[in-house]
This record gives sequence, C-alpha cells and structure tokens, in this order.
Amino acid sequence: MTTPELIAASGIALVLDAALGDPAWLPHPVRAIGRAARALEPLVVARLGRTRLAGALFAAAIIGGAGALAWLAVALAAVVSPLLEFAVATGLLYTAFAAGDLDQEARGITRALRRGDLPGARRALARIVGRDTHDLDVREVVRGGVESIAESTLDGCIAPLFWALVGGPAAALAFKAASTLDSLVGHRDELYRDFGTAAARADDVLCWLPARAARLLFPAAAALTGLRAAEAWRIGWRDGHKSPSPNAGIPEAAAAGALGVQLGGLNFYAGEPHPRPLLGDPLRELETDDLPRSIRLMYAVTALAWVAFASLRLLSHLQG
Repeated sequence: MTTPELIAASGIALVLDAALGDPAWLPHPVRAIGRAARALEPLVVARLGRTRLAGALFAAAIIGGAGALAWLAVALAAVVSPLLEFAVATGLLYTAFAAGDLDQEARGITRALRRGDLPGARRALARIVGRDTHDLDVREVVRGGVESIAESTLDGCIAPLFWALVGGPAAALAFKAASTLDSLVGHRDELYRDFGTAAARADDVLCWLPARAARLLFPAAAALTGLRAAEAWRIGWRDGHKSPSPNAGIPEAAAAGALGVQLGGLNFYAGEPHPRPLLGDPLRELETDDLPRSIRLMYAVTALAWVAFASLRLLSHLQG
C-alpha cells in the first residue's frame, strides 16, 4: 500500500471502530490469537518446559505468525485488486483498535452506577479489569474504570495506531499479538515467571515509544476536552514512572492530572492484596461522570495520535 492509502485506511478503521466497537458475532483476530496461544502453549511446554527460552520461542511464533498472516492476507488481496487490498487492510486495522469497545463497556458501568445498581456496575467493570470487583464501592468502581480506560488508551489506541502507520496491518496485528500474550502469560506468578518473560518484554518494548508520545498527547487532548491540560502535563511527568510497568503509569498519571483526581491504591487479585502507587493529586473526589470524561479524553487522544503519526509518516514519505 502507498503511504496515502495507509493513512486513509487507518483513519477509516478508527471511524469504524468508534461506530461499531467489537461485535461478538464478528470474527476477531485477537480472539484467534488467544485461541492459538492456548493451543500452542502446552505443546511448547511439553517439549521445552517453562523456561525463558521456551517462552521466547512461543512468543516469537505467536507474534510473528500474527504479523505474517496479516501481511499474507493483504498481499493476496492485492493480487486480486487494489480495492480489495485497501478493504482488507482497513478491516484488519479496524480489528487492531479498541476505543469503540471500551466506550461501550464504560457506558455499561456508567449506566449501572447512575441507576444505583452497584452489583451490576461491579460485574460490568469485571469485563475490563483483572482485579477483584465483587466488594468494591462506587469510588473504587470508578477508579477501576478510569484506570482501565487510561491504560487501554495506550495499548488499545495509541500503540496499535503507531505501529499501523509504521508498518501497516502486519505491524499492527503483531503488536496486538504481543499485547494479547502479555495479558495471557506475562505474569509474575510461579507458573509464568520465566515462561512469560519474553511476552511481557515484547509488549514493554513495543509500547515504549507510544507511551512517551502519550506524555504529549494527553495534555493536548485535555485542552481540547475542557480538562486540566497543565495538570495532565505535570502529573504525567511527575508520576508516570511510579508504576511497576515502564509504560502503563504514563497514561494513568496523565489522566489523573487531566481529571484532577488521584488514582492508584490497593487492588486485590484472587483475594491477594496488591498495592499500587498513588498517581495524581486528590483535588476532588472521583465521581461517576469521570467515566464519560475519560472516554472523551480517550477519543481526543486517539484523534490527535492519528494526526501526529499520519503527519510524520507523510513527511517521511515526501522526503524519501
């Protein structure tokens, strides 16, 4: 694909994602990646054990396979016609973005909270977070939602868009495979401490540049959405490094600053307490309306990211 075609395809894909989300009836590469990983893992472990080498080969096979299949699909479509190539590329890019689906999930949490259905809000939150949600109060439900939206703005919007405009659908799907593997096996428990290392590191490396771009994008998006741009900038730099993840803390800290709230605190996973660093200043209490505010911020960040990355891609093309 030419650079203008890729830019157009990525823009159309973003619009489709915002409009359609992730319908359950639509076959989705991320679900296929998850199934492939679950099928391949026991085969690799049976041969090589749960070593770091085994995990690296496993990650390389899934990430490389996802990228190769996406490249092959676009290449085969190009043999038929340029129009089909464009359509297939746009469709694959659409599946790499997650803003629309996150919007729908956040709306479900918000609706439940507004009608006073705390148990329903907890169940809705459990669809987008890994922490225990069964005994959370309203504030903690909102905190979990805001944190998930902020982190997903990075790995579901900024990062796949960055890689889409660097290397097309193949790079975008390879990134989604790395992100999916990180959520599946990139844990620090005894089972995956060694085997999941490569998947976790791959996700860290692929998100590193997009996360640093988020430091600029969040304040600009906050200004566009009427939030606290200066605080998004200040808190993003002050607290973004506090998270155990080298990347996730940046969008969460910037979102906390933009909203004027404090995120982080004590989370529970399978009943075990896991303290998280506090991000932001508690200028006010978290409230239900912070969920739709976070979604508006996410869309603004995504739009600005597309403009920025597409401009850089086009400038590089023109100079080449």
